[in-house]
Amino acid sequence: MKKAVIATGGKQYLIAEGELVHVELVKDAAKSISFAPLLVIDGEDVSVGSPSVDGVKVIASVVDAEVRAEKVTSIRFKAKKRVHKIHGHRQHQTTLRISSIG
Repeated sequence: MKKAVIATGGKQYLIAEGELVHVELVKDAAKSISFAPLLVIDGEDVSVGSPSVDGVKVIASVVDAEVRAEKVTSIRFKAKKRVHKIHGHRQHQTTLRISSIG
């Protein structure tokens, strides 16, 4: 099974063929997106790119263009001062299905 490391949205993801991946929101996402992999693992063979592996593309199809991640809360609290503030945030994400690595 082929695996690869791709970079999108300022983060790196280890992916495999046929896998569902939630990545940072991709603006203007068409039905399919291609990425240049940073690293490709094919069984025993490992190809490391500088910065990307030549001649290899990762093709992914968009399953859902805009989903929201789970809520992350942050709390500001000062004891004995009656000061507390709660903030919440849900990050927008794109769901991708990895079609092929090659």
